[in-house]
Amino acid sequence: MHDDRSIVEHRLRRVLEERIRPAIHSAHVPLTVERWNAPGEPVPVAEGLAAEYRPAKAGEAWGPAWATTWFRVSGQVPADWKDCTVEAVLDLGFRRNMPGFQCEGLVYRADGEAVKALNPRNDWVRIGEPAAGGEAVELYVEAASNPVLNSQRPTRQGDRLTSSDRPLYRIARMDLVVFETGVWELVQDLEVLGGLMHELTTDDARRFELLRAVERCLDVLNLADIPGTAARARAELAGPLASPANASAHRISAIGHAHIDSAWLWPLRETVRKVARTSSNMVNLMDDHPGFLFAMSQAQQLAWIKEHRPGVFAKVKKKVADGQFVPVGGMWVESDTNMVGGEAMARQFLYGKKFFLDEFGIETKEVWLPDSFGYSAAMPQIVALSGSQWFLTQKISWSQTNKFPHHTFWWEGIDGTRVFTHFPPVDTYNSDLSGREMAHAARNYQEKGRGSRSLVPFGWGDGGGGPTREMLARAERLKDLEGSPRVTVEKPVDFFTAAHEEYPDAPVWAGELYLELHRGTYTSQAKTKQGNRHSESLLREAELWSATAAVRDPGFRYPYEDLERLWKTVLLHQFHDILPGSSIAWVHRLARETYARVREELERIIETAQHSLAGEGEKMIVFNGAPHARRGVPAGGAAAEPGRTGAPVTLEQREGGGHVLANGLLRVEVDGRGLVVSAYDLESDREAVAPGQAANLLQIHPDFPNMWDAWDVDAFYRHNVTDLVDVGELSPEEPGEAGAAVRVRRSFGGSSVVQRIGLRPGAKIVDLDTEVDWQESEMFLKAAFPLDVKADRSASETQFGHVHRATHTNTSWEAAKFEICAHRWIQVEEPGWGAAVVNDSTYGHDVTRDVRADGGQTTTVRLSLLRAPRYPDPETDQGRHRLRYALAPGATVGDAVREGHWINLPERSVPGAGPVEPLVQVDNDQVVVEAVKLAEDRSGDVVVRLYEAGGGRASARLTAGFPVAGVTSTDLLERPLDDGNAYPVSEDSAVDMTLRPFQILTLRLSQGS
Repeated sequence: MHDDRSIVEHRLRRVLEERIRPAIHSAHVPLTVERWNAPGEPVPVAEGLAAEYRPAKAGEAWGPAWATTWFRVSGQVPADWKDCTVEAVLDLGFRRNMPGFQCEGLVYRADGEAVKALNPRNDWVRIGEPAAGGEAVELYVEAASNPVLNSQRPTRQGDRLTSSDRPLYRIARMDLVVFETGVWELVQDLEVLGGLMHELTTDDARRFELLRAVERCLDVLNLADIPGTAARARAELAGPLASPANASAHRISAIGHAHIDSAWLWPLRETVRKVARTSSNMVNLMDDHPGFLFAMSQAQQLAWIKEHRPGVFAKVKKKVADGQFVPVGGMWVESDTNMVGGEAMARQFLYGKKFFLDEFGIETKEVWLPDSFGYSAAMPQIVALSGSQWFLTQKISWSQTNKFPHHTFWWEGIDGTRVFTHFPPVDTYNSDLSGREMAHAARNYQEKGRGSRSLVPFGWGDGGGGPTREMLARAERLKDLEGSPRVTVEKPVDFFTAAHEEYPDAPVWAGELYLELHRGTYTSQAKTKQGNRHSESLLREAELWSATAAVRDPGFRYPYEDLERLWKTVLLHQFHDILPGSSIAWVHRLARETYARVREELERIIETAQHSLAGEGEKMIVFNGAPHARRGVPAGGAAAEPGRTGAPVTLEQREGGGHVLANGLLRVEVDGRGLVVSAYDLESDREAVAPGQAANLLQIHPDFPNMWDAWDVDAFYRHNVTDLVDVGELSPEEPGEAGAAVRVRRSFGGSSVVQRIGLRPGAKIVDLDTEVDWQESEMFLKAAFPLDVKADRSASETQFGHVHRATHTNTSWEAAKFEICAHRWIQVEEPGWGAAVVNDSTYGHDVTRDVRADGGQTTTVRLSLLRAPRYPDPETDQGRHRLRYALAPGATVGDAVREGHWINLPERSVPGAGPVEPLVQVDNDQVVVEAVKLAEDRSGDVVVRLYEAGGGRASARLTAGFPVAGVTSTDLLERPLDDGNAYPVSEDSAVDMTLRPFQILTLRLSQGS
C-alpha cells in the first residue's frame, strides 16, 4: 500500500493553521481599552481597580521590564449574538509557545474577584454560554511585563536595578468574539488523530485507517464555510475516534500539573503572582470540567496565595475539598537535595506536610521533585520518616552520558531504607498530551512485561500556566483509543497504589540519583550557598540554646514564631533554582540581603539565650554548639574559658624559603611560593602531601560550557589549567595563645587573594582562611590537595551520613561523576591512614588519582571555590568572598565528622557566672546530635534528632539534663512511631539506644517534675 502520509500531514497542517483555527472565532468587535501604569512594585488589587485609567488602543506599547500595567476593557455584546458562545480575547502582545516566560495577566471583575489568567496559550475569558445579547462587559487585567530571559545569553534585564526602561510589548488584540464550539472540537479531533497517525509505524493498518479518515474529513470541509461544515467533517472522524485501545495498551495516569519555579528567570515576588494566575486558571477549568484533576506541590506557593490572594485561596480550598485540586509532595518547596543540610531537609517535610494537614486535612504520601538537579542517597530514609511512601522525579532523563535503566523501581538509601519510586517515561513534567509524547511514553517505558503503567504530569510549566482546555480535550479522546496508550486523568496516589500493587518486586537502585548534568550548581553563586550553610548552622544554635534556656528558666520565652518564620525563609531559598545558583541577578541579590537579615536576627536569638544561660558575672563563658566536646567544653554546653590546650605552636624559617609551623601533632611546611609542601602527621609518622607536589594550590580553569552557563561544567574544562603560584607577599604571624599562621597574598587576572595558613594548639588540622576579590569572567577557581594516599573511593558528607564514590573511572557511570557534591567534609583513605578536607560553605568537589614516577599513588581532592558564568546573572560571584576550609591529615571518617561540625559551629564567648550543663548528652561520638528543640505543638517536650554517622552499628546512652517522664520515638512531624522500640528512662534521666548504620532517630522527651 502506498504511504502518502506526508502529503496528508502537510495538507492537514496547512488547513489547520490557515483555515480551521482562525475559524474558531467567527465574528469579533473591539473592546474599549484603558490603562494605568502602576508605579514601582505591584500594588494591591483594590488599588489597581480604583486607579485613574487613560485611553489605550491596540498596537500601543506598554511595559518596561518588571513593570505592572493595569488594563480596563469594556464593551457590550451585540444583540444579534444572542444564544452564541461569546468570549473576550485579550492578547497582551504574547509571543507564541512560551507560557510563563514573558508577559502574563490576571483578569478580575470589577468587584475584585479573580477570574482567570492570560498567557500565550490561554488568552480568552468566557463571557456567555450562551450569551443573552446586549450585556455589558467590564474586566480588569493586572498585566506583568516580565522580560523574555530564556535565550541563554547574558542580559542585564535580570534585575530591575539594571533593566531597560523601554517598553517590551504591544497590545495585540482585545476583542469580543463568537466562539464556534464545533470548529474548536474539530481542531481537537484532527490534532489527536493526526498526532497518532504520525507516530504509528508503516506496517500498522491503523495508520492507514487514520490517514484515509483525515483525508475524507478535509475533503468534506468547505474552507469557505468551516463553521457550517464542521459537523459533517467531524462525522468522518467519529468511527476512528470510537475504536477502543488494545487490551495490552500501556496505561497512562495523567495528572494536571504546572511546575512553577519558586524563583528562576523571575523574582520571588513575581512567583507570588504566577501561582495566583495558575491557580485561578485551574479553578476556572475545574468549574467547566468536573473530571479534571490538578496536582500542586510546594506548600510555600499555597501559603503565598493564602496571604496575598485570599479570594483565590478560598476557591482553591473548596476545590481541594471537592477532590479536584490535589496537594502533592509534602515539602515546603521543591528544594535542591544535593546541598540542603540534613536538618533542613527534615524541616522541608515538617513544615510542608504540616501546612497541608493544617489547611486541608490532607496527608500527602508522594514526594514530588520532578526538576531538582539530582537526589541525595539520604533521601529514602527522610522520605519514609516523613510519613511518605512514594517518590517521583523526572530530571534524571536529562543525564547526558548514561540512560537510567528503570522507570519504576525501589530506591535504596544509605541506611538501607527503600522507597517505591517512579520516573515517568514521557521524559517531561510539562506534557501537552500530544500523540508524540504519549507514543514516546509507551515506547520508552523500561518495565514492559512486568509493569504496564506510567504517570504523565501535563500542563505548561516552569513559569506556570498549567493545563489548557485543549489538553483536557486530548485526554478525553485518548481515554480508550486504538493505537494509543490508555489515558486516565487520576490522582498520583491512585497511580502509585496501582503501580505498587502491579509491580511489588520492582528492581532496586542503591545510592544517589546523580544527575549527569548541571554539576556547576554545586558552586555557582557562592554567597547564596554560604548564606544557606551559615543559616542552617545558626538555626541549629538558636534552637539549641533557646531550648536549653527555656527548660532551665520557666520565665524564658522560646521563640516559636520567630524560629518557624526564619526556618521557612531558609527553606524557601533552598528551592532548586536559588540555592543551586541558577536564577537571575535579582533573585541572588535579594537572597544575599535576606541571608544578612536572617543572620542578624538569629544572632540576637542566640545571644539572648546564651546570656540567660550564662547568668551574671565577669568570667568569659565559652559555648560549644557542636555535637562533640572540644577544649574541655561539652557538646551543647558551656564552660569557663579553658585556656590553651595542647603544645604551643612554633613558627620557624624554612630552609630554602618559607616557614614551618608545628604543634606536636602536625608539622606544616609553607614554601617560598606560599604553598603547603608538607603536612606531616607526627603521631602516625606519615606525610599527607604527595611527594614533589603542593597542597592548598589554587588553580584556575576556563569555564565556558556548551550550554546552561550557571548550571553546567563540562569535562573539557580540565583540558586547560593555570596553577596560581606567583606570590606577592609572604609574611608570618607571630605565635600566640591562638596559634601561629603564615599570610600569603597573590594576584591573577583582575583578581587578588589573601590566605592565612594557620595552626592552633592541640589541633590536628591546617586552617586555611581565604579572602578572594574575584573579578574573573567565565573562569573556575579550585583549591587542590594532592594527598599521598591510595584511595579507591572517597567519602562525602551528605544528609545524616556520607556517601562513597569511586575515585576511578572504570565505567561511564563513574567517569560521569567528575564533579561531586559534599557538605562539610570529604575524606579519602587507604587501610590504616586517611585525610580529610573540611569547609564552612563549599559544596562542589572533585577527586582524582594518579600514579607517580615512584610507583605510589596520589589522590587529589579539590574544592570548587568560585565560578563566573554570565547567564542568567552576568555578575555571578563578582566581588569579595571569604572562604574557610582546612586539611586534616590522618583523619578518619569520625574525625572528619567532628572537624566538619567544628569549622561550621565556632565557639561563642559571653560574660557570665559559670558553666552550662548540656540539655542532652550522648556518650558515643559515632552518634551525632543533629537538632535539639522544643516540640512544634508547644507542649514543652524536648525533641532530639540523632543519627549514626560512621556507617556502622552504634550503641549509645543519651542523658538529659532535666527530669524526663518519658521518651517516644517519632517521625519528622514529631508524631509517635509504631516501630516497636521502647525507650525506658533510668532514674538519672538516661536512655539507652542502638542505631543501625546511618539511622536517623528522633526522640521526644517529656519533662518530669
